[in-house]
Amino acid sequence: IVLIGDSGVGKSNLLLRYTKNEFNLESKSTIGVEFATRSIQFDNKTIKAQIWDTAGQDRYRAITSAYYRGAVGALLVYDISKHATYENVDKWLKELRDHADPSIVIMLVGNKSDLRHLRNVPTEEAKNFAQRNNLSFIETSALHSTNVETAFHTILQEIYKNVVRTLGGGAADDKDNKNVETGVVVTVDTGGEKKKDCPC
Repeated sequence: IVLIGDSGVGKSNLLLRYTKNEFNLESKSTIGVEFATRSIQFDNKTIKAQIWDTAGQDRYRAITSAYYRGAVGALLVYDISKHATYENVDKWLKELRDHADPSIVIMLVGNKSDLRHLRNVPTEEAKNFAQRNNLSFIETSALHSTNVETAFHTILQEIYKNVVRTLGGGAADDKDNKNVETGVVVTVDTGGEKKKDCPC
């Protein structure tokens, strides 16, 4: 999975929250590409996810776009308090689709949902963009750990189902996220993380 989007939208902290359950207030802009892994369970199988955090700055674009080719999933992240980061989503999506496999699973992620009082991107606007472009959509807060687990779990489950279908194993069971479909907003917000059946 690749994390893409403008510099400063919180990609590194989403990765840090998901893989280590930590948040770094002093996070600096990523130089080039960094990655982390986490193992999770689907259908009694252990899946090891490799998640690549790419730099959002233009000067690293040639490096980061090389990582799109092998990706099976992407979280396209913007900051709900900065409309410019949302406006650039179109550019990121085009670049991703130009370089990545056509079957890549893409989720649009509105991060920093804790900054509701500074919101500059209406949820409905982003949701409509996701539907038009065949993306799933969720709003997260890496700071408050809101929907981070759900975002990664949902995209990994979708990737897993695609792999199972490709290998001819039929559709994978989707117990945890039965109302998460392409173009449908995920609204799980319990102030923490939603408990799952799997030990992830």
